[in-house]
Amino acid sequence: MTPPRERSLSPLLAVARFLLPYRWRMLAAGTALVFTATATLLLGRGIQLLIDQGFGGGTSTELRQAIAVIMLIAAAMAVGTFVRFYLVSWLGERVSADLRKAVFNNIVRLHPGYFETNRSGEIMSRLTTDTTLLQTIIGSSLSMALRSALTLTGGLVLMFVTNVKLSLIITAGVPLVLLPILFFGRRVRRLSTQSQDSIASVGSYAGEIIQHIRTVQSYASEARESEAFAVEVERAFAIARQRIRQRALLVCLAILLLFSGMGAMLWSGGQDVISGRMSGGELAAFVFYALMVGSGFATISEVWGELQRAAGAAERLLELLHSSSEIVDTGAQPGLPDARMELREVSFYYPSRPTEAALTDLSLTIESGQSLALVGPSGAGKSTLFQLLQRFYDPQSGSILFDGVDIREIGLATLRRQLALVPQQPALFSATVRYNIAYGMPEASAAEIEAAARAAHAHDFIVRLPQGYDSHLGEQGVRLSGGQRQRIALARAILNNPRILLLDEATSALDSESEHQVQLALQELMHNRTTVIIAHRLSTILHADRIAVLEGGKLVAIGTHQSLLQDCELYARLASLQFRDG
Repeated sequence: MTPPRERSLSPLLAVARFLLPYRWRMLAAGTALVFTATATLLLGRGIQLLIDQGFGGGTSTELRQAIAVIMLIAAAMAVGTFVRFYLVSWLGERVSADLRKAVFNNIVRLHPGYFETNRSGEIMSRLTTDTTLLQTIIGSSLSMALRSALTLTGGLVLMFVTNVKLSLIITAGVPLVLLPILFFGRRVRRLSTQSQDSIASVGSYAGEIIQHIRTVQSYASEARESEAFAVEVERAFAIARQRIRQRALLVCLAILLLFSGMGAMLWSGGQDVISGRMSGGELAAFVFYALMVGSGFATISEVWGELQRAAGAAERLLELLHSSSEIVDTGAQPGLPDARMELREVSFYYPSRPTEAALTDLSLTIESGQSLALVGPSGAGKSTLFQLLQRFYDPQSGSILFDGVDIREIGLATLRRQLALVPQQPALFSATVRYNIAYGMPEASAAEIEAAARAAHAHDFIVRLPQGYDSHLGEQGVRLSGGQRQRIALARAILNNPRILLLDEATSALDSESEHQVQLALQELMHNRTTVIIAHRLSTILHADRIAVLEGGKLVAIGTHQSLLQDCELYARLASLQFRDG
């Protein structure tokens, strides 16, 4: 893996706009920061007072007064730290939450083609891990860097005020200390990035295996997957071990160099104390300021590396935030009295397959109130047609009309309220039955939800669930059978009361009893509705008003079952293959 390039911090400035609504809290946090840094620097004077007057004064009163001063400064530091920590942490959490919401709000409006070329796992990582990193930077690291910058600057000034000679000795030794630390620090940062990538790989691998656990176990592959996972874990551990070694060397070297410089300074300062040119309190105060300057340098150096990582995270989040959907939503709500759809010379290529036409010059009319079945071999363009009707994609040429209006001129919400899709594998959420049925109409009453469930022949099995309509279905509705999931999806479509129904062979994967129940529900749902059916089994569409035969993205023929048997060789061949045994 190549080492990460040095990143510009400009993406962090773009994220900073999320702080603007909370400028008063920022001002209060900044005030607390300055107050705390000032109190910390005053502690050096308190130490000088304690040694020179408290210990050297010879009376209990002077000692008590010196300790009281230190306690007063410590109390000021404690209060200032509390206010700073609370406000800065609040800002970090608030901005992280606002950023997550802004990114998610944009993601859910992106066209489906975006997710063909961008992995959902990577998007989730950006939405969670990257925002958490930014929250840490805003809520902790940035505050530490600003505080260290203040104490470093103040410490340098007070060092020269206290003793110029010792300050020059410390200043001359700073490059000797910083250069090796920066060298090892860069290697630690590179290994930290590699370690994060390897851990992400481990998590991704484990997530995929858990998601397909039934397949893994059905092929008795548990041992092989355990071995493969162990390889991933050991690879992550090997990288982490290198990072730990480099970091340990960095800490060791930093301590040796720091105390070597401190020893040289103490030798020179100690000679001044012995000769009377400097008091013990001044030397103690100087050592305190030197430690403040050293820790400030170390903190800023460490935070700089974190800022570069945060800049990368901000860049990835801003990419999601600024991604625009290729489907332009006009928001228009024209009157659409007729549920008639028409395709005129439609050609379409998927973004991930720009050279392979999914549909070519397809012209087709879907009459209002009638049923149209789509048949053809795999890859004929049936599912693509459904996606174009719902305007998940726009065709590269041609147009699709709803009641004579180009669907690109209709608001997406207005268009999609007219449509309901019942897919072969229904998408259910890991929430309650009630939530899943009312997904398209969250304002629906309990009576309306139950009526839709009864119409879908789902009410009887729902009431037998442990909590009835309030029963949770688990991920992807795993706690229900295939037929039950299909009827929940039908109930959702019935409650939505669409004018156009899109059925993607809703019964092909069901047993006979479940298919019978679903067919009964479909008959009620299709009554007086424009219906488009993708048919894999011709027996399910024998009574469709019209059947369109597709092949290679083109319309081959259209007619009734009987007419197509006579006039369409492809349909006749499909029919002979399916009906010869029956």
